[in-house]
Amino acid sequence: MRADARRNRDRILEAARDAVAERGTDAPMELIARRAGVGVGTLYRRFPDRGVLLAALAEQYVHELIDALDHAVADEPDAWAAIRAFVVHTVRKSRGTVAAALAGTSVPEARQTLARRLDELVRQAQADGAMRPDVGTGDLMDLLNVFACHPGVIPERFLPLMLDGLDRRR
Repeated sequence: MRADARRNRDRILEAARDAVAERGTDAPMELIARRAGVGVGTLYRRFPDRGVLLAALAEQYVHELIDALDHAVADEPDAWAAIRAFVVHTVRKSRGTVAAALAGTSVPEARQTLARRLDELVRQAQADGAMRPDVGTGDLMDLLNVFACHPGVIPERFLPLMLDGLDRRR
């Protein structure tokens, strides 16, 4: 991809992320193009319809989560600390409306990659005796869903308490 095409794509995705955060998945394509500083034709050449744009945005979002998980693994001393850091980072950095809006968008390969990597970490934390054995990856994904996709349903101050409840050593 040419450098200018890559820049346009990146600007469109950032503008789409902001517009979806403000207006949901029905944000006008013209608004997204205007905010990206491109013409509507450029937007539609790159993303032929709203579904393609939302899928690209969702894939970018899930890859950001994968990157955050990788950083947590690299930066933390053990699997449980990495899980905890990843969950806290994801909740704090998430844009609730974007996460919620994109939750139903299909990006199966990227989501499977995230789930597989998180599952490996969960199994390691359990093998280390740090994480309760009756908690699985799905439970962590549900926890992320509540706090990242639906902020305010449960106050964020409860997140550390919930994470402490998953820690077998407490």
